Amino acid sequence: MYVCSCFGITEAQVKQHAEDGACTPRQIASACKAGTDCGSCVRRIQALLGRGACPRRELADQGRPVLSALPEADLPEVELPETGLPEAA
Repeated sequence: MYVCSCFGITEAQVKQHAEDGACTPRQIASACKAGTDCGSCVRRIQALLGRGACPRRELADQGRPVLSALPEADLPEVELPETGLPEAA
């Protein structure tokens, strides 16, 4: 069944993204664009996500820092464009 008609995203796709680590509608949107056009599917996405296991949510519920707990190896390498300015010391 389709969850997002704008981008043709199904329940199965949302559930797969959740299994892959997307814990919030915003993370689902980043993974597949669902919820980024008309927005009518966001509540359905929230319902599909429910309050299931989410490592980042569990850390937040414990009052622990969320972002510092992410392994640095999982962060993408970002290359910045040349600005012509001297580098900071």
